[in-house]
Amino acid sequence: MGETPSLQLGVVGALFLSVASSVSIVICNKALMSNLGFPFATTLTSWHLMVTFLTLHIAHRFNVFENKSIDMKTVILFGILNGISIGLLNLSLGFNSIGFYQMTKLAIIPFTVLLETIFLNKQFSQKIKFSLFLLLIGVGIASITDLQLNLLGSILSLLAIATTCVGQILTNTIQKRLNVSSTQLLYQSAPFQAAILFVSGPFVDQCLTKQNVFAYRYSTVVLAFIIFSCLISVSVNFSTFLVIGKTSPVTYQVLGHLKTCLVLGFGYTLLHDPFTQRNIIGILIAIFGMGLYSYFCTHENKKKHADEVSPVSQIKDKETTPLLMGKNMGLQDEESHEVMKASKDSLV
Repeated sequence: MGETPSLQLGVVGALFLSVASSVSIVICNKALMSNLGFPFATTLTSWHLMVTFLTLHIAHRFNVFENKSIDMKTVILFGILNGISIGLLNLSLGFNSIGFYQMTKLAIIPFTVLLETIFLNKQFSQKIKFSLFLLLIGVGIASITDLQLNLLGSILSLLAIATTCVGQILTNTIQKRLNVSSTQLLYQSAPFQAAILFVSGPFVDQCLTKQNVFAYRYSTVVLAFIIFSCLISVSVNFSTFLVIGKTSPVTYQVLGHLKTCLVLGFGYTLLHDPFTQRNIIGILIAIFGMGLYSYFCTHENKKKHADEVSPVSQIKDKETTPLLMGKNMGLQDEESHEVMKASKDSLV
C-alpha cells in the first residue's frame, strides 16, 4: 500500500517524459525534413538508436544502472522485430497516402486488444472499449484527409501493424516476466535494432526518396539538427520502454494519439500548418475519449486492488474469530457458573 503513491508518481513521470520528448522530436524532425530537405527517416532512426545505446553504455560504465543478463536469443529476436517494425512503418508511409498511413496507426490499438485477449487472456471491459472507440474516431476525424488504397501499400501496412503490436506486447511481457527494467532491456536490444536499420535504412530511404543518404551534402545547420534529434531520441526511446513496462501497450498507443493531437496543435501554432474546424472537433473528441479511458482504467485498477486486498482481510478475520469465540465462550461459562452458584446459595 505504501508503494502505491510512488508507483503512480513514476507512471505520471514516464507519461510526461514520453509526451514531451516525442512532441519535441517530431517538431525537430519536421523542421529537418520539410524545411532543410533531409528526407532519410529510416537511416536517421538507426542513428537515434546508436546514440541511445552509446548514452546507456556510458551511463552503465558510471554505474548509473545495473545491467542484467537476458537470454541472447530473446534479445536478438526482440531487437530485430522492433527494427523491422520501424522500417515497415516508414515504408507504409512511403507507399500509401497520409490518410491511409494514419488509418494504419489507428488500427494498432484494436489489433493489440485482439492479440492480448487471444494470447494473454487479458480482459477489456465494455467501458474501456467504448473510450478507445471514441479516441480512434476523434483522431481519425482530426488527422485523416484522404484514403487511397493500393495492394503493396496495404500489405506493408498489415505487416507494420502486426510487427508493431507484437513488439510492444513483448516489450511489456519481457520486462514483467524476466523482471528487467526498461533501461536494461533497451540497453541490450538497442544495438540489434540499430544494426538492422543501419543496414536496411539507406536502401529503404532510397526506395522512398530516390536519393542516396551517403551522397547528400550536409550543411552545418543540417548536422546541428541531426545531433539535436539524436539527443532527444535518447529520451524518446527510454520513455517508450518505460511507459510500456509501467502501463501497457494499449495505454502507450493511447498516449501516442495524444501526441498526434499535440503535434497538430503545435504545428498550427509554431509552424503555421493549416488548421480547420474538422481538426478542432476531432481533437476534442479524441481528448474526451482519452479522458474516459484514463478514468475507467483508474477506476478498474482501484476496484481490482480492493478485490485483491479483501481476501487477505477475510483470512485475518477467520484467524482471529476462533480466539474471540473462545474468549466469549469462556466468559459465558464463567457467567453461567456464577448464576448456578448464586441459585444454590439462595436455596440454602
